[in-house]
Amino acid sequence: PMPATISVSGEGEVLAVPDIGTFSFSVTADGVDAAAAQETSGTKINEILAYVTEQEIAEEDVKTQNYYLNQKWKYEQGQCLGDVYCPNNRVEDGYTVSQTITVKLRNTEIAKAVIAGVGERGATNISSLNFTVDDVEALKAEARAKAIVDAKAKAEVLADQLGVRIVRLSSYYENSTDGPKMFYDTRMMGMDVAEESSF
Repeated sequence: PMPATISVSGEGEVLAVPDIGTFSFSVTADGVDAAAAQETSGTKINEILAYVTEQEIAEEDVKTQNYYLNQKWKYEQGQCLGDVYCPNNRVEDGYTVSQTITVKLRNTEIAKAVIAGVGERGATNISSLNFTVDDVEALKAEARAKAIVDAKAKAEVLADQLGVRIVRLSSYYENSTDGPKMFYDTRMMGMDVAEESSF
């Protein structure tokens, strides 16, 4: 026979103050061919990254989020055929390179100056500064531990009230929701029990 089970859920909550800020920016460059577009883009990027390095931002805190190289086209009016139809011809019009960089700021006091600096050096599509916690996994682990303790305590209370004994954990499920206030919910489901008294 299937063993009798009880299901309980536990919640663990950890509050944390954001300790880093992140923002992103893009650099776009055009060229008559792919090589020219890449060279122009590289020159712009190198200038901006040199400035970022001067602000004592570590290399590992600057990452390329995406990189695109696309061919451009334009339409030119072709030779008219009779008095009715003048077709448009699609012709090559060079290449465009677009690169997006994400920067992590551990010293948020310099954020305003850094964002202004990259803008002055040709960056576009600069995002707003997003505040977050650097080591989210540590917070999740702490919340998980609290949730498990909470679930175990609830299971013990239920077992005592039902007059049964907890044998083992038969299944486990957890869910988390990230946000400014980290919340981690742990569910201990299907906990096997053994009867201590009959009903």
